[in-house]
Amino acid sequence: MQQITGKTKLLGIIGDPVEHSLSPVMHNAAISNLGLDYIYVPFPVKPGDLATALAGFSAFDLVGFSITIPHKQAIIPLLTEISDDAANIGAVNTVWRTASGWKGTNTDVEGFVAPLKAIRDWSKTTPIILGNGGAARAVVAGLTNLGCPEIHVVGRNPDRLARFYQSWHHAPKITSLLKIHHWNNLSSLIPAADLLVNTTPIGMSPHVDASPVAENLMQKLKPNAIAYDLIYTPNPTQFLKLAQAQGATAIDGLEMLVQQGVVALQIWLQQPVPVDVMRDSLLPSRYKIT
Repeated sequence: MQQITGKTKLLGIIGDPVEHSLSPVMHNAAISNLGLDYIYVPFPVKPGDLATALAGFSAFDLVGFSITIPHKQAIIPLLTEISDDAANIGAVNTVWRTASGWKGTNTDVEGFVAPLKAIRDWSKTTPIILGNGGAARAVVAGLTNLGCPEIHVVGRNPDRLARFYQSWHHAPKITSLLKIHHWNNLSSLIPAADLLVNTTPIGMSPHVDASPVAENLMQKLKPNAIAYDLIYTPNPTQFLKLAQAQGATAIDGLEMLVQQGVVALQIWLQQPVPVDVMRDSLLPSRYKIT
């Protein structure tokens, strides 16, 4: 067991909820393997407490932290600087301390595409994204990089959907690919989906029996489709179970978590990190995922 002293450097993750996060398991496994005097801990932070939490982090010399739902966009005005990737996506998932203040970036794009790259010809693939929050923005950017001919985004609030589309005005390539749809149209969209991605928190622990797509709608999914859930606790989610019942290939959020975490940890530590150790720490045989 790692000995924590007054010299131990602190990393962490903020979110609401954050109890489900496997990031501490993954990052602490890598830190232990490297023999470094760091510790990575979860910080539950309510939306109204975000600015207060950041001030506290500055006060006790936190080195850096990860960000999960619902803070990925709300954190941006509180940072001194953000990377081009974060600016394009409009969401931040990784923050670190600099001489001038807190800087943020987004490592989710690289994490999302990692398990997809070698699967199929993406220039002939129709993806449908469920949700239009910060995580969906990273998915849109990733699917654009993969070469998808069009990208469909489904949301429940027409005003938020419109703002989501308009927010890409700086990226004409993306707006030329992007199609937005109200949730009521999901029934007609699913039969055409080659890739169905859940970016919503529906189905996340503790609400493990929930799915963003009802069973009767999931029955319209192609047997050779891919269902990708960014949620990794529980594993599999109800969404993935329903998709697998139709013969679809299921991808959970674990590999995305690993790959985006690798990039983040390298930023904080300023050295290469053991990817295999991080991945192995999340295997069900090593860590019970419920």
